[in-house]
Amino acid sequence: MKPSALPVLCVAAARLALAAPAGASPQPGQSAGHIPIVVLDPGHGGSNPGATGATGLREKQLTLALARAVADRLRARGIAVRLTRTTDRTLTLRQRVAIADQLPADLFVSIHANASPTRTQSGYETYVLTPHGIDIDGRALRSDTTTPRPGVAPDIALVLDDVERGASQWEAADLAARMQRALRDRRGPDGDRGVRQDAQHVLLGATMPAVLVEVGFLDHPLEGRRLADPALQSQLADALAEAIADQLAD
Repeated sequence: MKPSALPVLCVAAARLALAAPAGASPQPGQSAGHIPIVVLDPGHGGSNPGATGATGLREKQLTLALARAVADRLRARGIAVRLTRTTDRTLTLRQRVAIADQLPADLFVSIHANASPTRTQSGYETYVLTPHGIDIDGRALRSDTTTPRPGVAPDIALVLDDVERGASQWEAADLAARMQRALRDRRGPDGDRGVRQDAQHVLLGATMPAVLVEVGFLDHPLEGRRLADPALQSQLADALAEAIADQLAD
């Protein structure tokens, strides 16, 4: 849950700002037969329920249901999936991204539902990190979220982590754009709030493409009720799984 006030990030501008050379190298230790690993992070949990909808549905419940449904769809496509939590338990933001870094994962997707002080906002949006979040905040967290690099000296491994945090952002922008398009196909253009940049704490320190998706405003009197509908939840899971699978296929 994060009220949104930042300008929409144009995808074309994002690619220019976050550009990396074409043909990005595979992660260390990956081979041509590498089975991609996706970490899905159901937002909130345990003592942190997140937003509450008009029907009483809590964000932590919605995000876990969606993450499980997305995982089922990805596994059916032969993609390995790890959830940061599979039950109603409390995790810190740093623990969530550390799970992805320590695997290491190919993609990290944190799933959330939004809320606003006036309870009047609606729509869906996807976040990537700001340059400051990548360069400054990511470096501050790097000692706690190291990526396994067998045979690589620790000081060199830290440098490689920094390089990967920066290089992964062009792909994160692509993934975010895919998610918005897939959600738009299911939910229509009126709710499309676009791809945005923010220093989302749950993304800080990720050494792979990482995004945070807000699937809708749970506290909106109408949208909140729709988000509680299993039929819409299935459509949302279809959209997120499609975007992730398409990203990995490129």
